[in-house]
Formats: sequence, C-alpha cells, structure tokens
Amino acid sequence: MDAIKSKTHLLGHPADAYKLPGLLVIDTPGHESFTNLRSRGSSLCNIAVLVVDIMHGLEPQTIESINILRGRKTPFIVALNKIDRLFDWEPLADHPFRMSLAHQKPRVQAEFKERLQQTILAFAEQGLNAIMFDENPNPARYVSLVPTSAHSGEGIPDLLHLIVQLTQSRLTEKLMYLSELECTVLEVKVIEGHGTTIDVILSNGILNEGDRICVCGLDGKPIVTTIRALLTPQPLRELRVKSAYVHHKQVKAALGVKISAPDLEKAVAGSRLMVIGEDDDEDDIKEEVMADLADLMSSLDTSGVGVCVQASTLGSLEALLTFLKQMEIPVSGINIGPVHKKDIIRASVMLERRKEYAQLLAFDVPIDKDAEQLANEVGVRIFTAKIIYHLFDAYTAYMKELDEQKRRDEAPRAVFPCLLKIVPGNIFNRRAPILIGVEVMEGLLKINTPLCVIDPETKMPLRIGTCTGIEHNHKPRQQAKRGEQVAIKVDCAVYETPRAVGRHFPETAEIYSQISRGSIDILKTTFRNDLSKEDWALVVKLKRVLNIT
Repeated sequence: MDAIKSKTHLLGHPADAYKLPGLLVIDTPGHESFTNLRSRGSSLCNIAVLVVDIMHGLEPQTIESINILRGRKTPFIVALNKIDRLFDWEPLADHPFRMSLAHQKPRVQAEFKERLQQTILAFAEQGLNAIMFDENPNPARYVSLVPTSAHSGEGIPDLLHLIVQLTQSRLTEKLMYLSELECTVLEVKVIEGHGTTIDVILSNGILNEGDRICVCGLDGKPIVTTIRALLTPQPLRELRVKSAYVHHKQVKAALGVKISAPDLEKAVAGSRLMVIGEDDDEDDIKEEVMADLADLMSSLDTSGVGVCVQASTLGSLEALLTFLKQMEIPVSGINIGPVHKKDIIRASVMLERRKEYAQLLAFDVPIDKDAEQLANEVGVRIFTAKIIYHLFDAYTAYMKELDEQKRRDEAPRAVFPCLLKIVPGNIFNRRAPILIGVEVMEGLLKINTPLCVIDPETKMPLRIGTCTGIEHNHKPRQQAKRGEQVAIKVDCAVYETPRAVGRHFPETAEIYSQISRGSIDILKTTFRNDLSKEDWALVVKLKRVLNIT
C-alpha cells in the first residue's frame, strides 16, 4: 500500500483515505482462468483493468475480453494506453494525466481529443457508454477511461487511485477475508532448482509449508502432494520475472504464490487447489477437485463423433467448448497442454467414421514437431490460434468450404420440391419441347428439375420431362420462387416418351417436381438449411401425392 500512496501522492489525496492492505494484480493474457467461477462460486478478480491501445482502438481480442467480462458481470475500467505515441507528446514521468495533458501543445491536445472520441464511439458500437474517468457521473452505468503510458508512467496515479476508490466504495462486501481456503492454479512451470512448480492465486485463506494439497490431474486422476516450498517474488516484482524468490513458512490471501511440490507435472491450469486437513475426507476432496474436469467431460458427444479440442488451461478449454456448443459442432475428445502424437492418433479415428471431423482445434498451445508431421501424413487438420475467435473463424471457413464442395457434388442429384400451375392462355408449344407459362404455387423451381403430373386414369405419377429453361420477362433465370410467373421449357430425353399438353394431361393439371426417396435424403443431409418450413411441408405433401415411402 505504501507503493500506491507514493505513486498517487501527486493527486493530493490524504494518505489515510486508503483503507486497503494492497492490490494483487493478475496479468491475464495466455490464460482465461480469471473468468472461471472456480473458487467456490466467487470470481478470481474483483475488478478488471482492460488495456486498450489509443492508437488502434478495440482489437478483436479486446472485444473478446469485453464479452467475457460482461458475461461474468465483472466490473472493469479501461486503461487507454500508449498516449506517449501521440505525435509530439512530451512525457512528464509518473504524473497524473490532466497535468501531462495541460503540458502538451494545442495540436497534441486536439489529436488526443479526436482519438478519445473514436474510442468512445467504438465502445458505443459494443453497447457500452464510455467516458473520461474524472467526468464519470455514475460508475455503474459508464465505463471509466483512464489515459495512461506504460513507458512514462503517466496516468498510472489516476488508474491506481480509481481502482482503490472503486474497490473501497463499491466492492467492500465482495472482497476476500481470511476464511475458507480459495486457491486457483494459474500456470504449471518448470523452474530451475525447484522442478515443476505451480503458480497459484490464493484469493482467500492461509497456506502453510508442509500442507497436504489436492489438485486436478490431466489424466483424470487427482494429484495429492505435500507443499515443499511457498515462494513469492521480491516486493513489487512480477511472479513471472526471474529473480531470487522469498521463502515463506506461511502465506495469507490475497497473494500470488509459487508452490514447489512433487508430482505436479500433470496439474491442470485453471483448476482449484484444496488442502486436505486431518479431519477431512480425502475422497470427498478428490471428487470436488475433479468436478471441474468432469463437467467438461460431460460436454463430449456421446456418439463419439466430433472434433478434438486442446487448450492451455481449464478456463480456455471451457470457453472454447462453449463456443463449439453454441455453433452445434460436436466434440469427441479434449485435452489440456501441448499437442503430441497421441492427440493426433485420437483425432485420426474420425478419418474412418466422419472425415469432416478429423480436425484438432488447438488454442494457445505449442504443437510438437512429430505430431505436426504425423498429422500431415495421416490427413488430420490442425487449427491453431491464440484468440478463440480466430480459431473459430478458421475452422468455420474450412467447414464452409467442405460444405460448398459437398453441395456442388450433390447438386445434380438434388430435386427441390415445387408445385406449378399453367397460366391460362400461356401454352406456346404443346409437344416436346413443351413451352408454357407457369406460376410457382409452392416451393422452388430450379433448372434441371424433373417434372411430373398425376395421370388422370392410373392416378400414378406421369413424367413429362425435365425443366431445361426458365425465363422471366425474356431474361434467363436459374430458379423461380413461390408466387412468380415464368415461362419454362420442358424437354425429355431421347429414350423417354414425349408428352403433350391437352393429350396426356389437361391444362388445369398441377405439375410437381418428381422427387424420390434418394433426393429427399440428399435434401436432408446437404440442403437442409436451404428449405423453409413451408418447403418441408411441401415435401411431405409430395411424398403422399407421389406415393413415396
């Protein structure tokens, strides 16, 4: 807290106005564990800082973060960063933003205002009201924008003061106090001299050296081990930055801690950590720890058909599975961590069953060279990305391409349902090729559609030929929709008996597309979305009229 007071002293607030012990800041890129409501129903973060580049505005990953925060109802403020990149900006190191802005030339101030308005507009497009932090009339309704520079430290006093102010005034009832243990694994790392360690966020409770702990394991088994060392970085140092760690016998929340213990190689990032006390039921704790992974396993397709999904953490895996579920893409297998040969072998099972699902979606994880080589050899497609939207876009583009290919191949065999009536007085040629004016009463008439009528005598379908031409106002068309009147040409093959209007069927006869059981199956599998509810109702009607079983 002393560091915060020294950073914000230029703002002129009394030091005793601060009533917090300090701030624990978690930098989230690379994992989405903070979004998971893992810690017994409470989010890992009380308030979020969304960093937006003032020079580039809202990037796709920024919009993704906004959606995550809104979905979790996490309050956030915006650090409008890189103000030092504005042309001719003269930095005043570690000063409040308003002091720095007053120090700039008029044209620099004008450019800032212009870029600020562009940012406010971009937030409005996302359905959010954004406003400068010192003009915010209601933090519950408006997002506060704090202009900052990570290089010069400008605006940082304002940012720190705003976080403390909002936390003290609006989030006191949500803040963590030392009670039941709440601890979440952020990352699993190998550290020289300590072996495999886990970085955890201790958001509530106390951890001691020698405690027996239980964490979720990648292979579906819980890991029970004993804390060998509790390490924290030097004061005001990041946990990720290499430096001499401070050893502790005991640590209290809220704190970022590195835990050294045996058998942590398969610990799942994003899962919770629990302590097994003397009076605790070990089996109950194991079951509770594994519940998060069990929930994700339940989202797998029971038929065993679907894509394979791999992600860096439990949180990002959950986010990816949610996306795929929304888009109705089945998932047959999941894993956390780097992609190895065994993952490719698992995905290759789909080559035999459903080739279009022989894919592996890898989110923010490295891919082993041997695995990549095997994937190329057997024909498994690997999609990789560090942003969920990019991964999703690449996969859907590939599936669309497959779908288009399938449609092109199936199109000649697909017969769309239609019901036509001859427009009175519009018979231009009665014999093959029949030239008539028709109205599309129902469905969709396409070129190459086989047409038939019901024989007045036998009551059986009588083929009259194939629609080889459609014209509307003397202009050729590929199709005609319900309610349209068009001229059509009906030809018959050389081996077919030519039919004539008035001789083989009356002018008042209804003309149907001659669908079959095979063509209906093609419509269902390949062109289902091309047909409306009315079209499907017509298919049912035609099945009855044409005696299709």
